[in-house]
Amino acid sequence: MSSSSTAPISTNIETKTWSWRGFPIGYKTQGNQGPAVVMVHGFGASSGHWRKNLPVLAENCRCYAIDLIGFGASAKPAPGIEVDYTFETWGQQIADFCREVVGGPVFLIGNSIGCIAAMQAAVDHPDIALGIALLNCSLRLLHDRKRAELPWYRSFGAPLVQGLLSVNWIGQLFFGQLAKPKVVRNILLQAYRHPEAVTDELVDMLMAPAADVGAGDVFIAFTRYSQGPLPEDLLPILPCSATIFWGTEDPWEPIELGRELANFPTVEEFIPLAGLGHCPQDEAPEIVNPVLLDWILQHSAQR
Repeated sequence: MSSSSTAPISTNIETKTWSWRGFPIGYKTQGNQGPAVVMVHGFGASSGHWRKNLPVLAENCRCYAIDLIGFGASAKPAPGIEVDYTFETWGQQIADFCREVVGGPVFLIGNSIGCIAAMQAAVDHPDIALGIALLNCSLRLLHDRKRAELPWYRSFGAPLVQGLLSVNWIGQLFFGQLAKPKVVRNILLQAYRHPEAVTDELVDMLMAPAADVGAGDVFIAFTRYSQGPLPEDLLPILPCSATIFWGTEDPWEPIELGRELANFPTVEEFIPLAGLGHCPQDEAPEIVNPVLLDWILQHSAQR
């Protein structure tokens, strides 16, 4: 097994397009032997967020990183008219991708909301999942059921903002203010604990899809989405085991709450990643790649 700290970033990642329900879906792939792995990005990100992981894992695996519909290079059809942007939709997309593009069951790796989408795919389609790795799983703290547990004075703010965003011109203005390089960089500097990892390349990669037609509508639709599953709904009914990895310095998804997810029987292990933030796979691939590869190969050998 090669170390990701010495392996150079390969230029052999292929960027491809797959048609799903008549919509173009972007994805990246590398590797032609070994177990199949599908990586699922978080909110506002894309398959490019795995560009530092694909080449290293591809030395031993067949690797894919998918753009969820509405993000990255994938189509951004009108919310509620052409597509419902829910975890059930993304779960179906992931499952169909595994069957039609990969050709069989896979190890799923998710980051942030990508963890929820991956678990939804496994729960709804047990045949496609060999195991799941969750990197800083979204706790969905703005979910309706989460807010119901808060005192009234702490729970009314989010619905008020969501209501304002439903007004088209306000929502588009809000998205326009966020979709600026300086703002994106500042958000990333909150999420990443190593500022040197917030490069121009990363900012440009996340900014590019924001210029696509429909990008603002998708962003607003998901910002207003406070229903659907919580991680604690999906973990107990997973058809496979899960391993949780968590950057200890995540400012958005507190590790203290994340550790509670390890109490479910389907969770094999909870692995803290010391000093890392919300997107550890991109912030410190030299740390994350070896543990992900060990996880994949160990579970593949067991099968």
